[in-house]
Amino acid sequence: MMWLIILSMAAVVFISRHLLLEPKLPLRLSKRTQSFLGYSAPAVLTAIFAPLVFVRDGRLALGLDNSYLVCALVATALALLTRNTLLTTVLSMGLFFLIH
Repeated sequence: MMWLIILSMAAVVFISRHLLLEPKLPLRLSKRTQSFLGYSAPAVLTAIFAPLVFVRDGRLALGLDNSYLVCALVATALALLTRNTLLTTVLSMGLFFLIH
């Protein structure tokens, strides 16, 4: 049953992307709609990572004893300073494995 769900979701994602990205299809989005959709990825990523980073055991955890929060702050600083995705990912993951 799980494989059926996974394959069905993969098909839905593929078809929805194909309809919007295939240049031969007559469907065209306006510039305003394309600009609006540019905010969807950051919104989804924020909804995924915020509970992981800020909540521990059902409570808000903003202290330095929260290794997820510390590594998220370090990753944010590295991303802003280096503008290098690979370096930011490797260093912040290394820090997480050291302190967690």
